[in-house]
Parts: sequence; structure tokens; C-alpha cells
Amino acid sequence: MSKTIIFFPEGAYGPTNNCVGIADVLRRRGHRVVFVIEESFAGTLAAKGFEERLMRLGPPPEVPEEPGQFWKDFIRETAPVFRTPTIEQLSTFIAPTFEALLDGARYVDDRLAEIIAEVQPDVIVEDNVLTFPAIPASGRPWVRVVSCNPAEIKDPDIPPPFSGYPVADRSEWAAYAEAYESVHAELHASFSAFCVERGAPPLPAGEFVHESDWLNLYLYPDMVDYVRARPLGPTWHNLQTSVRTTDEPWEVPAELRGDGALIYLSLGSLGSGDVALMQRLIDAMGDSGHRVIVSKGPQHDQLTLHDNMVGAEFLPQTSVLPHVDLDITHGGNNTVTESLFFGKPMVLLPLFWDQYDNAQRIHETGYGIRLDTYGHTPQKLRDAVDALLADTALHVRLAAGAEALQAAPGTVRAADLIEAL
Repeated sequence: MSKTIIFFPEGAYGPTNNCVGIADVLRRRGHRVVFVIEESFAGTLAAKGFEERLMRLGPPPEVPEEPGQFWKDFIRETAPVFRTPTIEQLSTFIAPTFEALLDGARYVDDRLAEIIAEVQPDVIVEDNVLTFPAIPASGRPWVRVVSCNPAEIKDPDIPPPFSGYPVADRSEWAAYAEAYESVHAELHASFSAFCVERGAPPLPAGEFVHESDWLNLYLYPDMVDYVRARPLGPTWHNLQTSVRTTDEPWEVPAELRGDGALIYLSLGSLGSGDVALMQRLIDAMGDSGHRVIVSKGPQHDQLTLHDNMVGAEFLPQTSVLPHVDLDITHGGNNTVTESLFFGKPMVLLPLFWDQYDNAQRIHETGYGIRLDTYGHTPQKLRDAVDALLADTALHVRLAAGAEALQAAPGTVRAADLIEAL
């Protein structure tokens, strides 16, 4: 029997693409799927065959926006702080980011309540790092999706979120956790009061998001997942990965067929906005002896590729990855889990948010190499690429992991759980 399901991802490509993969399975099973998206994304989900309901997280701009423009601008303006230690970024990036997100949640709450009342969903699926009070206040079953690194779900045996600290060295954990609580205390108190005012429960201590009483999902393959001191409750399920099948097909261009490994270079839709860093990576791989596919991002017209490269503003990542031998990545959770799904080693250059946690976790579990994003030399990048390509034992481990992940797609598992709910 057909049900109506709302998907509400954060206004960025990562959470949106994750939700698209799950929603596509549900739609093919005959359910009505409605995406609640920012106005800047208007038409992008409709082009994939989904219903859309539009909303804003702030006042309309004077000029038209590109999809996710708010976050592109925000990242560009705050990019200099990415060169600083993560504990310093708590006050200069993490807290300001949460403040911007919380302001958006306040602004949109009436509109969300209006959409829920109009659509009358049987279930709401939210992939965000904070609560939008209209959802729990609706009284309808809802699903929390954690599509960032699972350090977001805090545990005494897991490094604090956004720190990028190793599991084996806890010397800096306490100081970071104390700083995290200090910089967010006022934001937490005021937003918790707003939640109550809008008919939602108060926030849990130290959290900007509620755990769902119905269903909670995260995605991180067992081969790299953390060991917890406190097992998660029965409403929690690990999807392992959530790889969409909606990307258009892609084949290796004729000009890239030949000798040398095939490398995929992408810093994501936001990270690629750092043009100087992107060009530096492109130049480093120009004489590497390898063939390179470059996801150029929104500043594509400012980047110059070498003769051993092809690139485009956007590439269908899940269709590209099966063809490559390795990827150079910012360490976003989608790219990391998709790379493991297809059995690809990674060189990781984290920029912000949970990318530090992903980069460190892949490095310490041996499935890739984390480099100092701004401090590495071109030779160090090429050496890391070559070391991973030559590691035959790693390729065997990755192939075995990919086989297991592909045998049990997380998108199908998520759809099953949502249908059961």
C-alpha cells in the first residue's frame, strides 16, 4: 500500500544525494516521495522524478542563487580558518556554522509546519545535523539520518566530533571536549528553549539534534566503524553505505585511455571552491605519470588542467568511481563510503567539519593516507598515490570489503526499515 514520505536533507549535495539514493528505492516500490528543499535547489529533484516543496533558511537574496549557494559563500568566506588546528576551529568555524544553521531552523519552522500539514506524510526522513522543531512537534513518525561521520553520535571511546583526533591517542580529547561544550553552551540553551516554545522536546545535553523515538540510521562500513563503549539502542541501524543508482552513466573518455593509473580528484562541491588549493593539486598530478579525472566544481572556469587530465564542473561520481584506481578526496562522508563501496583507496585532504574525522579514520584503519591539506608538498602527494597503488595487500582487503557492501546495499536496507516503520 502506497505511503507518503517526506525527505528533508540539509541544503548541500552530500545529504541530498544520500537521501536521493534511499528515496529512489522507495519510489520504485510505489510510494509517494516528497523532497523539502531550499529554493536554490528548485527543479534538481523534480528532474529526478520527485515531488518538491520549497523553503528558505533566510530572507530571499537580491540576485538568483545557485544550488547550495548559501554554504558555498559561507565556506569561501571562512576558508582561512581551515589552516588552523581543529580545536581553534571550534570558535572560528564550528560554532559560527551551528549558529547559522540554528538561525535557519528558526526562520523556516513555520514553513516546515505548513508543508507537513499540506503533504500529510506517513513518515518524515531528516538528514540534518540539528533539529528542526516542526518535525518532532508534528507528532508524526520521523527518521533521523546521520550521513556524516558517526563520531557525531558521541561515545567515550570515540574521538570528539570534528577533531580529527586518533582513536589510539586520547591525550587531547578532554581539552577539545571541554572547549566544544564551552563555545556552544549559549547556542544550545537558546535553541533548546526555542524547541520547547515550538512544541518539540528540549534538546539533549550537549546536542543540537534529537534522537528519534522511531528510527535512527547512520552509514559507515564495519571495516572502518568505531568500537563503542556504549552500544547504540534498538532504534539505531548502520546502513554501512548509501550509494545512489540515479547518476547518469559515465565512460572513460578516449583521450584518457592508455598507460598509467586512473585517478579521480574531487574536493566536493564546497571544497572545490578553494581555487588555489585545487590548482595546486592539479599541478602536482600534472607530471605524475597517471591519468586524472577532475571534478572541477563551481569555480571550474578558473582551473587549468594538464594534458593528462579531463574534467567538468560536475561529474556523476558514483558512475565514475567504478572506473578509477584511486581517488584524491576531501574526505566527505559520501565520497569515503562510496569509495569503500567500490573498493578504492584514498588520499585524504580534509578541509572542514567531519572530513577530519573521516580522513583520520581511513588513515588509521589502513584504507588510505591522510595528508596535511595545506602543508604537504607536491612530491608527498605523488608519493602517497604511488604507495597506495603499489599496495597489493590493500587492494585485496578493499575488494573483499566492496564485495560485502555491494551484496547488501544500504539504500535497500534503509527503504526496508522505513517501510517497516
